[in-house]
Amino acid sequence: MKEALPATAHTETAPSTGWHGIVADWSSDQRAFKNVSWGKAMMWVFLLSDTFVFACFLLSYMTVRMSTVVPWPNPSEVFALTIAGHHLPLILIAIMTFVLISSSGTMAMAVNFGYRRDRRKTAALMLATALLGASFVGMQAFEWSKLIAEGVRPWENPWGAAQFGSSFFMITGFHGTHVTIGVIFLVIIARKVWRGDYDHARRGFFTSRKGHYEAVEIMGLYWHFVDLVWVFIFALFYLW
Repeated sequence: MKEALPATAHTETAPSTGWHGIVADWSSDQRAFKNVSWGKAMMWVFLLSDTFVFACFLLSYMTVRMSTVVPWPNPSEVFALTIAGHHLPLILIAIMTFVLISSSGTMAMAVNFGYRRDRRKTAALMLATALLGASFVGMQAFEWSKLIAEGVRPWENPWGAAQFGSSFFMITGFHGTHVTIGVIFLVIIARKVWRGDYDHARRGFFTSRKGHYEAVEIMGLYWHFVDLVWVFIFALFYLW
């Protein structure tokens, strides 16, 4: 007779469900973070911390907006432009949003070609992303100059609640700074891609292992985050 196998040899532990299953999956599977590079992990940490900063700004804006007893300016009128005799509300903001969302698409394609190690298309798409980002910053500068000329200041504005000016300059200025920094780094990394630094593993800043375009992917994470934040700013500040 064959010796019977222990009961534990052919019985399987039932998988955990619910929150216990999530904890078990993340605590037992080392593949989730085992192969993540230091640069990518640090970018995720930075984006997480930046999320809290933007969230605090937007929550502060909503608190001020709902608590003030002075009438709040109508964004559709404040940010309107008159073109060829037609009064167009939020036309500049709509164009800015379209430009920034389009830049997210070119950045995604740049990361895709980076995976394929096609340095020319990767560099060209990154430069196109930088151009769209610079266009966004330029339109934002025009928006700032227009409102400043109309009398908007961080401590006052001619249309109502004084907190409007401080909220506008703080939120859009902080976001515009992120876009400007992103444009600078896009140009730097695009130049390194075009020269073949990632193909030959040349020494220097923002370089990675030979044949790896990881810096492009890390830059893509940052740029998509900047675009996503603008969607919330657009919805809460300009459409509310």
